[in-house]
Amino acid sequence: IVKEMQKAAEVNANQKYSSSAGEKDLRVAVAKWYKKRYNLDIDPDTQVCITIGSKEAIFNIAQAFVNGGETIVAPSPGYPVYSGAATIFNEAKCVKVPLRAEKDWLLDVDECPEGARMLYLNYPNNPPGATCDLAYLKKVYEWCQLNGTIMCYDNAYSEMCYDGYQAPSALQAGPDCIEFGSFSKTFNMTGFRLGYAVGHPDLVAGLKKCKGQMDSGAPIFIQKAAIKALELYGDDGKLPKVIADNMTVYAERRKVLVDGLRELGFDVKMPKGTFYVWFNCGMKSEDFVQKMNEIGIILTPGTGFGESCEGYIRMTVTEPVERIRKALERMKQNKYIE
Repeated sequence: IVKEMQKAAEVNANQKYSSSAGEKDLRVAVAKWYKKRYNLDIDPDTQVCITIGSKEAIFNIAQAFVNGGETIVAPSPGYPVYSGAATIFNEAKCVKVPLRAEKDWLLDVDECPEGARMLYLNYPNNPPGATCDLAYLKKVYEWCQLNGTIMCYDNAYSEMCYDGYQAPSALQAGPDCIEFGSFSKTFNMTGFRLGYAVGHPDLVAGLKKCKGQMDSGAPIFIQKAAIKALELYGDDGKLPKVIADNMTVYAERRKVLVDGLRELGFDVKMPKGTFYVWFNCGMKSEDFVQKMNEIGIILTPGTGFGESCEGYIRMTVTEPVERIRKALERMKQNKYIE
């Protein structure tokens, strides 16, 4: 992927402005990938928009469709950009619906306000690492249709799954929604800043209109690298070896971290997706984080993902096994629980 980008960067034609909606050949590649992965027929001209990371799309979709005083529904815990999209610039209201461990961290639409303009959803989700099936997505989709709510599905971790689980697409539940994907997680392209939005033509058109005033598109040579990345997939839609090997590494780290935390007395559920491990630390999140800072371990407090997440901590498996074991040993030796 990097070599493809380097080669493309040397071509003068790839150094100009791109379309804010993305290059046609990458939009075609995304549509082909959706056919391989989900068996969905996607029009690259009207249903795909290339974005500067999925984060940009998550924010801009609210700017395109939500007016002041309207309501956005966001999960708690959840990616903070969901609620930020509601409260920055357009003065909308964000209703954070708590996700609960006893419900496997699945958002309950019965707790969502009727008549909301937009709903954000994310599975495998950040931070709990919980997953959902297509039947669940259909239930949420039907609720959104009934309430006239735009369903925005953040599918950034669709390929970061374990134990045979395959994440569905919201577009398999129905066509009247929009979904966001990212090259950052699947292909280790975090610094490339590239993502995509796929969905109903009207929703994609609104996003394109907003983007047209905000940016001039992602660099073309990075888009060329993304085409190479998507072409790693075969016609069967299964993970290519390079990504499968990457997930094997994450799976080993996940097991080491979860097993180690359990040995320390924490009740930790093995995540089925993402590279996060989410658990209740038994005290205020900020207090636990401070204790860990004192012994050289940097963690993310659960309260950063929603007010309902007090007492929770997010850890990641993006470090080598040796460093994870070292962190666990420090926690054990310092008797932080006392």
